Amino acid sequence: MRRIHFLLGVIFALSPSTGWAAYPTPWQMYYQSPATPVMKDIYDFHLMLLSIEGLIVLLVAALLVFVIIRFRASRNKAPSKNAHHTLLEVIWTAIPLLILAVIAFPSFKLLYLMDLTPKSDLTIKAIGNQWYWTYEYPDHDIRFDSNMLTENQLKPGQLRLLEVDNRVVIPTNTNIRVITTSSDVIHSWAVPAFGIKRDSVPGRLNETWLNVKKEGVYYGQCSEFCGIKHAFMPIVVEAVTPEQFQQWLLSKKTAPQTHRGG
Repeated sequence: MRRIHFLLGVIFALSPSTGWAAYPTPWQMYYQSPATPVMKDIYDFHLMLLSIEGLIVLLVAALLVFVIIRFRASRNKAPSKNAHHTLLEVIWTAIPLLILAVIAFPSFKLLYLMDLTPKSDLTIKAIGNQWYWTYEYPDHDIRFDSNMLTENQLKPGQLRLLEVDNRVVIPTNTNIRVITTSSDVIHSWAVPAFGIKRDSVPGRLNETWLNVKKEGVYYGQCSEFCGIKHAFMPIVVEAVTPEQFQQWLLSKKTAPQTHRGG
């Protein structure tokens, strides 16, 4: 099974439709490269499901070809009058149950891991607004807005419709608790490389967690339709070393903090 997983991973990695990056790419039809333990488990679980589904497709196709050839009309002038076969009925009932059990146990484990928030070293609050994000670092008394850059504000190399004026900065290899809510309508804080999608609901706090293992810039977007400018609410998270994060905290604390309120 591990060899099958490896081969599938290689195939998707070499495929031109695969986007192994922290942002969406043209014709991308597969996951972004996992950046957190949760996303890595989601990726592995998906490969396991893909392997099982592939074997089922091959088995059904082989049986179909066998039946077409073996029981064709020219070879069987008189059709069989058997109405049922007890052993076959037991087999085709037991095998799907076994497959479902094999799928269910790792699925429940993954759901538990996604819902369990471990002891965190940092808390970030993401507040959805029409149509921008506000971020708070309660442990450090930091608050700022994050707005999408317009085309005339973009610098060379920055991504259209994905870049923002203020990125969320986090340290790598750190358990981070993310709390999200909304000041108006329902939004959704989602970053594919983290395996995270949490609804931001007015008057309610939803939480999740992440632990980014590698430095880089990770892009996401609001994933709940929230009005006419729903498509213009990108999320940009920059993961840096703990030392760089401490320097960023210091610069944020000394700089004037402005936000629209709410």
